[in-house]
Amino acid sequence: MRPMIAMALLGVIACGKGSSNSAAPPAATQPAMPAGPAEYRVIVKSTWTKVSHPFEYPSGAHFSGMIGASHNAKYSIFAIGRRPTPGLEHLSEEGKHSPLDTEIRTAIDQGNALMLFESGGLKNWRDSMVATVRVDPAHPLVSVVNMIAPSPDWFTGASDINLAENGAWITRRTVTLYAYDSGGDDGTTYKAKDKDTNPKKATTRAANRHFVSHGRVKPVATLTFVRKTS
Repeated sequence: MRPMIAMALLGVIACGKGSSNSAAPPAATQPAMPAGPAEYRVIVKSTWTKVSHPFEYPSGAHFSGMIGASHNAKYSIFAIGRRPTPGLEHLSEEGKHSPLDTEIRTAIDQGNALMLFESGGLKNWRDSMVATVRVDPAHPLVSVVNMIAPSPDWFTGASDINLAENGAWITRRTVTLYAYDSGGDDGTTYKAKDKDTNPKKATTRAANRHFVSHGRVKPVATLTFVRKTS
């Protein structure tokens, strides 16, 4: 009986060796990219009003000017679960573009961003903020932010919006924007006194009473990209 068991074991081992030599699965192919660059109008339109967000809606409500960049996957202005950079903290607390603009220019120098874009602020909700951004196959992503003001450290924006699809640049895309807490200040009301957070907390989606109605988190703006034609 023992020789038969040994032969059976050898057969199992041989089968195992044979299976290890099977062909490896093919590597994932990179998505096709457009052949050249493209330019887009970037339009931010507020939906943050006293009617839509009635809880403690502040006097003097406005958006700071937007600031953003086109970039690759190695850079982004913000991410949920990540602590804010000094640039994002200043933008979210004071509406200032510096030093976020310096951070973006550093990413450009490192080859991870292509272009910085920005606009003036927005006080009249009938108007929109408008800027222009250029993307290329190496930098197809766009991130943009602006402060929700007044507030302790709340902002809105979008991160890593890909304008390339199926090997071509999309013609138009609209994104719904929500409020975020950058994690730089512990204030809990629109006009709370400065209460700096140290160490900084991770950025989160704002889900306090100011941005929730009937159990639903309500958006504060829309972001639209419209491709320019030559």
